[in-house]
Amino acid sequence: MHLQSYLKTKKERGEKILSIYLTAGYKSPDYTLPLLHAIAEAGADLIELGIPFSDPLADGAVIQAASHEALLAGASLSSAIETARAFSSAHTTQLLLMGYVNPFMKFGWDRLVSATSDAGVSGFIIPDLPPEECQDLQAKLKAAGQSLIYLATPHSTDERIRLMDERSDSFIYAVSVAGVTGTRSELPAASYDFLRRLRQQTNHPFLVGFGVSNAETAKTLGRLSDGVIIGSAIIKIVAASTSVDDACKKVRQFILEIKRALAGGLD
Repeated sequence: MHLQSYLKTKKERGEKILSIYLTAGYKSPDYTLPLLHAIAEAGADLIELGIPFSDPLADGAVIQAASHEALLAGASLSSAIETARAFSSAHTTQLLLMGYVNPFMKFGWDRLVSATSDAGVSGFIIPDLPPEECQDLQAKLKAAGQSLIYLATPHSTDERIRLMDERSDSFIYAVSVAGVTGTRSELPAASYDFLRRLRQQTNHPFLVGFGVSNAETAKTLGRLSDGVIIGSAIIKIVAASTSVDDACKKVRQFILEIKRALAGGLD
């Protein structure tokens, strides 16, 4: 199912969306596929498979460290695509690749679209690719049935938000704070003002990321959006695990708690 159709179905059912980020190749190459299976089995609606990069400018210390460790262990875009292929052969959960322009350009855009489409990847999140410079890529992705997700921040102008909304064919990634990824104890009032502004200015669904680290925050932000994106909190769980089985067990428990909160289970 195309990502747009999937999101439409979720919205018609009144269901909030949970997207989970995982760095490919972390904590070791043997962790990634079992963790993807665990994330899907726990009920995540979307999975963002992060492509390790040496200069992940939008990522905070937790994901930067995971990316560095994964690269040292031999992680690559090619290996991530093969992992995506293995995952998609067993699950229908929507899988996105999140990464930076440099590795994708080096791989080659045409080759990338072809390989990832064949591997069951639904789309891409590319933080350092401005919407003004991605029309050619978006055309290639659209032809392959894939989506390109844009990132809006509290500093995005009304004009840029309108541009993202016009070009989007799935959802908009709402960056809750100006800065990098990471867990936060609380979000500033400006974050909530930004989400209310997005609701007024966009027609497409938007999911909130950067700083969503627990069930209470997920529920609060879920009320102002179409769902949440969680990354650093997952990486911290994996980092503290004693084995791949332990990591899968704890990640499942965490996701189930977040899902329950998004469905109204904390009242």
